[in-house]
Amino acid sequence: MSEAVGFIGLGLMGAGFCKRLLASGRKVVGFDLDPARRSEAQALGVEIVASPAEVARRTRLIGIAVTTTKAVDAVVSGADGVLGAASAGTIVIDFSTTEIAVTKKLAAALAAKGVAFIDAPVSGGPPAAEAGTLAIMAGGTKEAIEAARPLAECLGLFTHMGDVGAGQATKLVNQALCLTNYCIVAEGLRLAEAYGVDASRIPAALAPGLGNSAVLQVMMPRMIAQDFAPRGYARQVLKDLEMLTEAGREHHLAMPMVAQATTLFRMLIGQGHSELDGIAVVKVLPEVAPPAA
Repeated sequence: MSEAVGFIGLGLMGAGFCKRLLASGRKVVGFDLDPARRSEAQALGVEIVASPAEVARRTRLIGIAVTTTKAVDAVVSGADGVLGAASAGTIVIDFSTTEIAVTKKLAAALAAKGVAFIDAPVSGGPPAAEAGTLAIMAGGTKEAIEAARPLAECLGLFTHMGDVGAGQATKLVNQALCLTNYCIVAEGLRLAEAYGVDASRIPAALAPGLGNSAVLQVMMPRMIAQDFAPRGYARQVLKDLEMLTEAGREHHLAMPMVAQATTLFRMLIGQGHSELDGIAVVKVLPEVAPPAA
């Protein structure tokens, strides 16, 4: 069996990572604040410990998958965090979507102790994590990237984008493309319904054309079925859009499509749907009756 891997954050994405790591023959030592998540991960075969610090004491390659920048900061530099326990030579890989300034701050604090930090946000969701088909956008030193590559390539396509922070910057580009497309696909569905088109046929019909996208192929069928079970929460989509808006503001970038998507997701969450999947944004757009026969 390979050397144990540490994993902090055992929710939807974390569970997908752990399933993949366990299936590859790796031992996983994990932690989550939520007792229910800990129990679920333990049932998968994850060895549960009492804190992020204990994960750091037990392993030298640690993954993090939590939902907010504040949570990443707490995992690394908080009480019982990784920073106080990790030994020199440890590599920490943050798979979360995190503010670039905090990413760089944490990387510098860890580097002072001889611990490498890689920001490696992902795209693809829990099913891709479990299947090992994620897109992984990484920032870090060449040495840390190459040391982490065998593990990362077990999880998906691992692309070194540059120094620390470059992974998060690339994820912002991904979110601009992906999350606005949620809204566009929802609009396309309502348009098809208004004209009496069988929307279930649209993904296959458009697959060879320039209008095709992974979001269209995966999300439109789920919108049609009203399958809003979370594979990623609407509240997380809004968090990413607001992070994206702030990042654009720092460089005075005009991002009108991102602004519109942010408004729609604020409306969705204002209607009480924060725990649904992000594709539930279609609920914000009024349903339309098909044309009369």
